[in-house]
Amino acid sequence: MEIKTVDIFCGIGGLTHGLVKAGLPVVAGVDVDGSCEYAYIINNNSQFIHKSIEDITGREICALLEGADYKILVGCAPCQPFSTHSNKIKNIESSNKWNLLNEFLRIIREVEPDIVSMENVPNLANKEIFALFVSELEALGYVVKYQNVYCPDYGIPQKRRRLVLLASKHGEIPLVSKTHTKESYSTVRSAIGCLERLRNGQKSKTDRLHYTTRLSKKNLARIKASKPNGTWQDWNESLKLDCQKKDTGSTYKSVYGRMSWEEPSPTITTQFFNYGTGRFGHPEQNRPLTIREAAILQTFPGNYIFAPEDGAVSMNKLGIHIGNAVPPELGEVIGKSIMAHIKKVECDKRVGHVQ
Repeated sequence: MEIKTVDIFCGIGGLTHGLVKAGLPVVAGVDVDGSCEYAYIINNNSQFIHKSIEDITGREICALLEGADYKILVGCAPCQPFSTHSNKIKNIESSNKWNLLNEFLRIIREVEPDIVSMENVPNLANKEIFALFVSELEALGYVVKYQNVYCPDYGIPQKRRRLVLLASKHGEIPLVSKTHTKESYSTVRSAIGCLERLRNGQKSKTDRLHYTTRLSKKNLARIKASKPNGTWQDWNESLKLDCQKKDTGSTYKSVYGRMSWEEPSPTITTQFFNYGTGRFGHPEQNRPLTIREAAILQTFPGNYIFAPEDGAVSMNKLGIHIGNAVPPELGEVIGKSIMAHIKKVECDKRVGHVQ
């Protein structure tokens, strides 16, 4: 029995890494961002195809999957068009990124893999484009199941919520059972509590990814006045921004916040190193998150290589790479669900043959 998987929108390989750990061979990843190639290849021993989904053809994907007994196509289209924040942006549905889901559907039509998986923001389920996507899959003969996943339920130390869709031509694919409860969630402390302490703007001498951006004098005063899970409303008036003093400012309570040691972290975004863009202040040290801390909270293993040893480390570039990634441990959950499904299909075939 041979299984082959292609990962569309693969990025630096978070989803691929999790699938491989679950036992699903991934023969190639496709992404428009060529800066992801080094990390993807060196960590996953898989081919990287530097192409936009609009330019890659079903014939190319079929060639990659040729000879497999089970052909699997997975993908996570960029989530920005479907996020709740994007609902406030005019004409977002006419943007190029909005159409990427339809391009993914085009590839599925042209390839007709045995199994399809897609991961995205929960808000996508409320969009007409998603309803059409599901109905098209069903018309192609897939049994489709999707649900919102709260990542801490699977041991991921991050309050990330994701929509996970699993579709198969061989029957329903249920997601594997949750592994954690609220009482046993992985926390910020359990994930990064043992890391070297750093001062504002300091760099570790032993880990080049463990360094922090330097806060301005005003922001340093603000983080010192911040409490874990508190808000900027805990500050005195002299520290507040003008926008925070307006009535509309009260709706943005999660910015300029500290994380709590005893809970999973907030969702790691591409701006995790920027104290002002979310609750990305360290629980007790007066600084934002480091690249290493964000990578761990995203469940990348400690030996995952993000850049060449002799190459420069770009906070902005790695922020995008890590923040946009599917947490590898969520990828593993998806992979285990698919593997369990394949084993059941094979078992049913053997039972049917014996009968």
